[in-house]
Amino acid sequence: MTGRVTDIWRHPIKSHGREQLESVTLEIGKTLPFDRHWAVAHERSKADGSKWISCGHFCRVAKIPALMAITSKFDEITGTVELKHPDLGSLTFNPDTDEDQFLTWITPIVPPNTLQPTRLVRADGDAFTDSDFPSVTLCNHASHRAVEQRVGKPLSRHRWRGNVWIEGLAPWEEFDWDGKQVRIGEVVLSIRERTDRCKSTHANPDTGERDADILSALDSWGHQDFSVRAEVIQGGRISTNDPVERI
Repeated sequence: MTGRVTDIWRHPIKSHGREQLESVTLEIGKTLPFDRHWAVAHERSKADGSKWISCGHFCRVAKIPALMAITSKFDEITGTVELKHPDLGSLTFNPDTDEDQFLTWITPIVPPNTLQPTRLVRADGDAFTDSDFPSVTLCNHASHRAVEQRVGKPLSRHRWRGNVWIEGLAPWEEFDWDGKQVRIGEVVLSIRERTDRCKSTHANPDTGERDADILSALDSWGHQDFSVRAEVIQGGRISTNDPVERI
């Protein structure tokens, strides 16, 4: 079955906001440009940006649900990021130089009983995706609707923090792509694995509060996965409304 791209998203600072793009150029073996390019290290983190390191070294939605309500916008010319949160207002800053300004802004929504944010880390090596390879996450609208039906209420697709959303597929069809290749616009991707999920999906992207048991819903299908992680093996440009086909 052939699908089409409905929207493209990147997350400049891991777990701290999302930004919609109309189109983007992908390079072989890379994430979306500036996707998870920075991350917020906590007080026990050993991350220094020189290489990929697991998500446990960073402040993230699974531990701080309020982070889910952040939206972001990255200016590639000035190097500044604008963050917005319903309880914090907005902040425009440079992640490479304005660390203290960011930490002051974000700390009020961090629970005192969790590891506290201490510094911003830039990925000089691979980006801080949850996979140990630079991945692009492909999400299926039909699978999302299936989860909504199982939970029994509408759900924002932003709970999944995916990169590329696809319409026109059957529910869970993307799981059949494992080990296969997919063409989107000029780009060819190799599907490497399913995306395993955690309690971050329980948080509402509008409020930052946990209000749905997504993991139990996924359990009803015998897994806790949503979307697939892909590796770019042929670069090029992708845009909204581009066709998506398995090759």
